Amino acid sequence: MKIQFLGAANEVTGSKHLITTDRGVRILLDCGMYQGKGMETDAANRDLGFDPRQIDYVVLSHAHIDHSGLIPYIYKEGFRGEVICTPATRDLCAIMLQDTAFIQAQDVRWYNKKMDRLHQPKVQPLYDNNHVERSLQHFITVPYNRRFRLTDDVFLTFTNSGHMLGSAICSLDIWEGEHPRGEQAKGEWKRIAYTGDIGRLHSHILCSPQLFPQCDYLICESTYGDRLHEDTLVSEEELLGVVESTCVYKKGKLIIPSFSVGRTQEIVYVLNQLYNDGRLPKIPVYVDSPLSVNATHIFRMYLSELNADVQDVLRFDDDPFGFNTLRYITDINQSKALNNNPDPCIIISASGMLEAGRVKHHVANHISDPRCTILLVGYCTPTSLGARIQDPSLKWISIFGYDRKIKAQVSKIEGFSGHGDYREMIDYLTRSLNTEAVRRTFIVHGEQSAQEAYKDHLYEAGFRGIEIPKKGEEVRV
Repeated sequence: MKIQFLGAANEVTGSKHLITTDRGVRILLDCGMYQGKGMETDAANRDLGFDPRQIDYVVLSHAHIDHSGLIPYIYKEGFRGEVICTPATRDLCAIMLQDTAFIQAQDVRWYNKKMDRLHQPKVQPLYDNNHVERSLQHFITVPYNRRFRLTDDVFLTFTNSGHMLGSAICSLDIWEGEHPRGEQAKGEWKRIAYTGDIGRLHSHILCSPQLFPQCDYLICESTYGDRLHEDTLVSEEELLGVVESTCVYKKGKLIIPSFSVGRTQEIVYVLNQLYNDGRLPKIPVYVDSPLSVNATHIFRMYLSELNADVQDVLRFDDDPFGFNTLRYITDINQSKALNNNPDPCIIISASGMLEAGRVKHHVANHISDPRCTILLVGYCTPTSLGARIQDPSLKWISIFGYDRKIKAQVSKIEGFSGHGDYREMIDYLTRSLNTEAVRRTFIVHGEQSAQEAYKDHLYEAGFRGIEIPKKGEEVRV
C-alpha cells in the first residue's frame, strides 16, 4: 500500500493525501483547495497530481474549503466515485461549495479585466454551480462510530474530532493480502488514522474530540504544533474588553473577520451568552454574510450534536445563535449601508483571512479610522491579508489596489481557534492511542516551523517513526 502526500505538505492549505492499496483501490483523503494567495493559487489548484478518473473514493474529514473545495473540480475532470462524509459535512458542503463557486466567478471576472488591459491570456473558473450540484450527487453520508464497508477489504469509521460541525477522524482498516474473508487468509489488516483537523479540548459550542481506534499509521495535522492557546473563558473576557474599548469608549466599529462556518457561530454564541447575562453593551451586532446565515441555519438543525453547555442554554433560550440586538444580513445594499452608518456596532463577516468577501470591504472602509478595531479570531496563512495586517511595523496596506494608512487598532484573540494547540493535540492522541503500536506518524497541515516543533513534542510523548513528508512524496507502508 502507498500513501502520496499531494497537499498540505509543509503548509496549511490544500489537504489531499492519496492511498493506493495493493489491490488498486484509490482513496483520496480530503480534496482541499489551496487558499490564501488569491489568483496565485490557481495553478496549484489545477495541478492535482493525480487523474480524477482513477479515484474510487474521497474520504472527507470535514467541510472547510481547504479540505473539500476541489471536489467539484475533480468531478468536472472526470471523477465519478463516491465522497464519504458525515451528514453535517454533506449539508455544509452544499452551501460552502456553492459559495466558493460564486467567489471564483467574481475573482476570475476581476482578474480577466486586468489581463485584458495587459493583453494577456484569460482564465476560467475551476468550476461553476452546475459542477457543485452534480458532485453533491456522489456524496454518501455515514454517522459517527459506524464501521462502513467501502470494499471487501476496506472499512471506514468516523470519530468526532471536535474541530467543526461534522468533522471527523477518519480511521481506515485495509486488508493487504489474499482472501480477506477466507479461513486461511494470508495477509494482515493495516490501520490508518487521518486526523483531518483536531479541535479544542474545551470549545464554546462543540463537543470535545472523541477517542478514536488504534492505528498502525497516523497522518496528523500540526497547525498549532508550536503554540499554546488561551483558556476559553479568558477569550470571552478579552472579546468583551475589545467590544467595550472600541464601541463604548471610542464610539467606533468592531470588525471581526470570521470564517462563516464554525467560528462565526462560536462568536455569536459567546455574544448571546454575554447578552443573556446583561453584560453586552446595547449596540447593534451584524452578521454580514449570506454563507454565515445559511450555515447558522444548519447549526440549528444539529443542535443535539453540540456540547453540554449548549444543551444547558437551550433549557431557557431556544436560539443560542440569536438575540434582540443581533441582525443577520444577506442583502448587498444593506451590507454597503453599514459602511456609511457612523454609529458604533459589531460587524462579523467573512472571510476569516481577509482574502475575499464583504469583510474585505468593511476593513478597507475602516482601516484608517483610529476609533475602529479589526479583530482577528483565527488562523491566517502567512501570505494572506489577515496575516500581513497583523504586522505591528506596517503603516500602510494595499486593499483592492489602493494603499490605505493603518490607523485602526489591529488585535487578535487566539482562544477562538478551532484547532487544538500542541498540548491539546498530544493529550488527545496519547489518550486515543498506544503510542508504541503506532509504526509511523506523518505530520501534515502545518507550516514547517510548526511541524518541526510538533515532531519534537510527539517524540517526547512516545511516538516513533515520525516523518514530515514533502509535497508529492510517496511512501509505502
